[in-house]
Amino acid sequence: MSKNIQIATIGGGCFWCTEAVFQKVKGVEKVVSGYAGGNVPGKPTYREICSGLTGHAEVIQITFDANIVSYQDLLIIFMTTHDPTTLNQQGADRGTQYRSVIYYHDEQQQKIAAEVLKQVQQYYGNKIVTELSALPTFYIAENEHQNYYRENTRQGYCTYVIEPKLATLRKLHADKLN
Repeated sequence: MSKNIQIATIGGGCFWCTEAVFQKVKGVEKVVSGYAGGNVPGKPTYREICSGLTGHAEVIQITFDANIVSYQDLLIIFMTTHDPTTLNQQGADRGTQYRSVIYYHDEQQQKIAAEVLKQVQQYYGNKIVTELSALPTFYIAENEHQNYYRENTRQGYCTYVIEPKLATLRKLHADKLN
């Protein structure tokens, strides 16, 4: 069977967390951490993003085989492994750079994402605040932010923040994991 390679771009707080989650999903070929959605020209740096002044969000781009995992399934995993009801915040991480966002690549992705947001709202007591926008320019983050969890599993942030997200992933989506 030939591959059906597609790309999804999402942000749900720190990109180290979302990257770690999606690297475990069957059908995901590559996950790249980066930045998107800012209002300053040129490629931003991590330090600039962390200031909260550039308007960029920490995001990941997921290259996946849609014959193995659908865009809809990826979004459902995304919506259930972070809190899409907190504006500009995930846990202790606060600022616009940590907002929940789905950047769609085409009209079909926009349609699917809008439907997923509508479907999962029933599972949350608070209103979902996930931004749904067309993909702006995506900037790849610095090398030290790529594969962060895999290379730093014993670091405190990985233990206390990423591990619980991975436990949720295993609990809710075991059938979608490598």
